[in-house]
Order: sequence, then structure tokens, then C-alpha cells
Amino acid sequence: MEKQCKMNGRLKDSLPSIPSDLLLNPFVHHLELTSTLDKIKTALLTVTFLPLRVLCIGLLLSLAWVLACVGLVGLDENDVRCKPLTGWRRSLRAVISKLVRLLMVFGSFHTVKVKGRQATQREAPVLILAPHSSFFDALPVVLLGSPSIVAKAETANIPFFGKLINYTQPVYVWRDDPTSRQKTIKEIVNRATSKLEWPQILIFPEGTCTNRKCLITFKLGAFYPGVPVQPVCIRYPNELDTVTWTWEGPGALKLLWLTLTRWNSICEIEFLPVYKPSEEEKNNPKLFANNVRNIMAKALQIPVSDYNYSDTLLIKKAVELNLPSASDLVKVQKLRHKIGLNCLELEVQQASKLLNKDLCSLEDFAKVLNVSAGNDAVQELFQLYVKNGVRIINIREYLLDSIIINMKSKTEEMARLAFEAVSSDPTRMSRDEAVQALKISLKMSEERADRIFDKIESVSKFNYDSFVKYAQNKEDLAKIFAGPKKDN
Repeated sequence: MEKQCKMNGRLKDSLPSIPSDLLLNPFVHHLELTSTLDKIKTALLTVTFLPLRVLCIGLLLSLAWVLACVGLVGLDENDVRCKPLTGWRRSLRAVISKLVRLLMVFGSFHTVKVKGRQATQREAPVLILAPHSSFFDALPVVLLGSPSIVAKAETANIPFFGKLINYTQPVYVWRDDPTSRQKTIKEIVNRATSKLEWPQILIFPEGTCTNRKCLITFKLGAFYPGVPVQPVCIRYPNELDTVTWTWEGPGALKLLWLTLTRWNSICEIEFLPVYKPSEEEKNNPKLFANNVRNIMAKALQIPVSDYNYSDTLLIKKAVELNLPSASDLVKVQKLRHKIGLNCLELEVQQASKLLNKDLCSLEDFAKVLNVSAGNDAVQELFQLYVKNGVRIINIREYLLDSIIINMKSKTEEMARLAFEAVSSDPTRMSRDEAVQALKISLKMSEERADRIFDKIESVSKFNYDSFVKYAQNKEDLAKIFAGPKKDN
């Protein structure tokens, strides 16, 4: 069945030309010890300083946890959420902050440079911290006096740290609650306008960790209340970046190891002037957020980017499928949007007309997309699939990535497109082609896909039609493919 759809062959007039930083992926971080001297230093500190540092950190973390438990004694969840801590409990929070700061010293962060002045809660009820790049961002949090953070509710259950976070009286976000955003906004407004001595609320508006190469789109939660905010910039100007924790890069344990084996790590915190929203910004949170982001980007001397938190969901999907360079899918998605590609089926059909069903040149690629080969965005998209400097790409890799990007759920249409995209011969698919199509379109395990291939091949050729006939007799697959519902 051929759908009637039209592909936009040029950039939309309302969109600006692609900025030079578009392919500056904020979700990738590369970290390797390259020099022999670095390797020797790391090895020596691993067997000498590292055990001592881990012991001290463990003792301080345990002490801070015990004090947080003491401070929360006699308080229920309602007490913590509805009124600020007072008296000895408030003083104890300051003690815990100093302990955590000392913990960071043992974690190699001896040097913290502060520029500017932190506003009071009355001047700015909300602190905006960016860029958010690491779990080491706990350091600026404690240096700001352990303000209340906005965090997902699950953090309350993290061993040790859950109690410490709870003691800051956070504003928890319940992601499975459809009214959570409204409740969060209401809570921020209530605290900002209350006469009680609530701590400031601290928000990382990017919503996820990046590599600090740019500021991604700010989430709007901090800006809906329309109250004054103080932007706070974070920098880690170290020769070796052992703090950045992103979707594609070293894991938490490697980062901890390399940071704990540094002589000294540096953190810089810059308080910018309090930003008071105009009436227009109060009525338009997106404008408010963008203006604050622009000010912070200028201070940090980095670009802004239209990447956002939802892009990490696409990366997560690619990680679940065990795809290499999962974060590159975000680049593909952005470039497809810039070009104006909106009909994947037409692209698959165009690709099937190529003389070489796998490899294609830039000119062939442009024909598949129905755009000019001179389009800058098309050239950048093509370059993502170039390997070893050869200006020829495997068109199937692009088509499969595009299917993953467009796949909102398991559907018969997406399965059909995946089969068309991977098959060199639509009348009979190879095992590798079949497994790839099933894994991507139906999130099927490789083992099950193998079994299905063997079952179908034992009685007929494996192709899309034979698979659909098989699927219609399987309870879970019959929900996707039209046909009689039967038991396995």
C-alpha cells in the first residue's frame, strides 16, 4: 500500500541555516590516558592515595548520613515537604554541608573558585545551575548552602544519598503522575512567596548531563512561576576532564577512579546577576528560559543548541537495541528535521530503485531524500555515514536509523518498512537481514528472531509476507499484525 505523502525538498523558510555547532554532540565524552606520565601517575596514586581517599570518603559519607537520619527523626513526609526546618535541624544541615564539602576535598576537589555573589532567597527564590555534566555537581550544590533541589522522586531511595537529598527538603517530581508539573510549579510558587524561611530552590534546567560544549534547551519548570532567578555557571577547567558523565562515554566507576587519582581537581562557580522577568517573560516561560540561557551561554562562551532532554529518550532506545554510536541518532534526527524530511516510506521506496541496493554516493543519497546534493544539511547528514574517508555510504544504515527515530511504537507499518529497508531481495531474506529487521521494528531478542527464521525457513522462504502469516498465529504478534488471534 503506497501512502500519499509529499517530501519537503528544501529547508523551511522559517528555519535558520544550520549553525556550525549542530553536529557538536552534547551527549558524547571521550576520555583516555594518552601520555605515559599520566599513566604512571595514575598507577602510583591508585595503589597509594586511592585506598586512603576511599576510606575517608566512606567515613564522612556515613557520618553525614547518620546526621541526616538524626535530623529527620520525628518528622514525617508532610513535615519535610510543607514547612522549612528550623532551630537545631537547620543548623545540622549546615554541618552536613561542611562534611560533604570535606568529602569532596578527599575526592581531589581542593580548589574551588567563586566569582560573584550568591543572592538571598528573597532576591532570587530560584537558582539556575548550568551546564549540568556530572554527579560531581553535588559540589556546587553544597557550596551554595544545600538549597532544595528539584529531583525525580526515585532519588529519595538512593542508598546514603537519598537521606541527604531528603534533608535538603527537595521538590520531588513524580514522573508517573500526569499532574506532577503543575504540582511542582505550585510548590515553587508557594515557597517563593512564603513568609517562612525556606531555602532557595536549585534547578538544573537542562534536565540531563551533557559534555558542557553547549547549553541544550532548558526545561521550563523553573520559569513557569515567573519569579526572579539567579543564573549560576559551573566550570571544571582541568587538563584532564574526569568529571563529565554522558550517555556515550566512560562510566561512573571509571570517572570516580580517575578523579580520585588526580592530585587536584578544580571547580569554578560564577554567580551572575539576578534575572527579573518582564511581564512578557512571566506570560511566556519559553521566552524567559531562552533569555536566561543566552545570558549563561555568553558568560560561559559556549553556543546554545536545540538539543533537549527528550533526545536522551531516543538515545536510550538505541542503547536498548545495542546500536553503536547511539547518540549519533540525535544528530540524524536534528538534520532530518532541518531538511524537512517527513515521509520515510517515500525514502525507502526511492532507495529500492538504486542500482546498488547498499552503497550510494552523495548524489544518490540526495535523490533518495528528494533534495539537492548541494544542500549543506544533506551533506552533513551524508558525512555521518561515511567510513574511512570514502565518500560512499551504506544507505541501509541510514534507513534503519530513520526507522528507529520515527518509531513511536511497534506497528505493522514500521515492521514493513524495516523489512523493505534491510532486504536485498524482497522475495527471500537472509538470516542476518531477518534478525536485524525483527530486532529494530519489534524489539525482538536475537534468539527469538533466530528461532522464528528457522521455523519459517523450514516450510517456505522467509520474507515479509511469510512472516506476517506466521505472526498472525502468535498471540503477542497478532496484536500488531491483522489476523486471527490464536494461542502459541
